Amino acid sequence: MAFRPVLRQRALAPATAGLFAAGFLLFPTRTAYAEAPESESSKKPIYDNDLSSLPSSSPSTSESISSVASSLVNSLVSSSRDESSNLPTPTDRLAAQIGKGRLFLHDQVSAAEDKFNGFMSSLLNLESDFTSTVASLAPAKETGERLMPGAMYVLVASMAGSIISRNRGILLRATVPLAVGIGAGWLVLPVTMRNVSDLAWRYEERFPVIRDNHLRIRGAAEQGWYMTKVHSDIAVSKVDEKVAGVRETIENWVKQGK
Repeated sequence: MAFRPVLRQRALAPATAGLFAAGFLLFPTRTAYAEAPESESSKKPIYDNDLSSLPSSSPSTSESISSVASSLVNSLVSSSRDESSNLPTPTDRLAAQIGKGRLFLHDQVSAAEDKFNGFMSSLLNLESDFTSTVASLAPAKETGERLMPGAMYVLVASMAGSIISRNRGILLRATVPLAVGIGAGWLVLPVTMRNVSDLAWRYEERFPVIRDNHLRIRGAAEQGWYMTKVHSDIAVSKVDEKVAGVRETIENWVKQGK
């Protein structure tokens, strides 16, 4: 019996705590001050930068901020689209490579065509030079010289020279037919041989060594021919004198015999 008040107090404590919690939730309390509460107008904020002093954002300001943000987003999207549109596509790159290949092939074909045209032009120039050179060797019509019988005579003379020198040394077998043919050419075809010698001289002028040797040999040959001619003339004159003297002597003998 003595413990009943204690048991009752222990049973009431949880009930009291539950009621207190329910009242705290349903009726929130205000801040308790140690001194008497003063009017809100006389109170001063603790911090200088009080949130209440900031201007409240109006609906127009929020709309302007949202419009600026949307415009920025749209500009970024449009710029990214423009950059992506400016980038070459695989088809464009392939077309560019094909164009470069076609230009390279065109250049190579043009260079090969130019080389071929130059080669053909050089061949045509050589052909025209050859034909003009051969035509320049032929004698003029007013000279009355004919190539066909004269060339046959020169060929026969060369063969006769080779027959004459066939049992001689190799030097004579090489030079005698050539010398006999050249001599026959100068006798039978003088105009043609003159044209041939002029052509050979034009080619020899390109090589100074050959030209000088030719001039030296020609000068020696002309001098030898001149000396031979002079000596032959002297010999002929002496023979004529002797023959004339013998004739006079014989005539005198005949006259004396009569």
